[in-house]
Amino acid sequence: MTTYKFITCPKCGTKIKTYSNPVPTVDIIIELGNKIVLIERKNPPLGLAIPGGFVDYGETVEDAAIREAMEETGLKVRLKYLIGVYSNPARDARMHTISTAFAASGSGHPRAGDDAAAVKIVKAENMDQPLCFDHASIIRDYLKKKRRGGCE
Repeated sequence: MTTYKFITCPKCGTKIKTYSNPVPTVDIIIELGNKIVLIERKNPPLGLAIPGGFVDYGETVEDAAIREAMEETGLKVRLKYLIGVYSNPARDARMHTISTAFAASGSGHPRAGDDAAAVKIVKAENMDQPLCFDHASIIRDYLKKKRRGGCE
């Protein structure tokens, strides 16, 4: 279903069709040893989440993942493999987003920054806390892929 509306050019009055497209985002499961990094979100929706965020115009999803990891956790990351692409229109109540999720290894000392109020290091296998968005699904898929060595 294509959604669009018309706006009017303020100079010439021409009707211009605009489209409402999903917004690209990234999520990164950052491994620190045998644990992963979660953030406590500073902005709504509040709660625990995988680090991630919006892809900037002109940026690859890989570069966005590396940038978002550094901004939110202070960690340098090396992307290891793609976990999956998550496109359920209801995954983010604020707007329709499509997320590309990566597994990465992290180095450095985690510290909260940007949209993160706090950083938590947890065992992914023992996750029993609710997470924002569809991040519990992403972690389940990550654990399945990890058992297979990062391959399907």
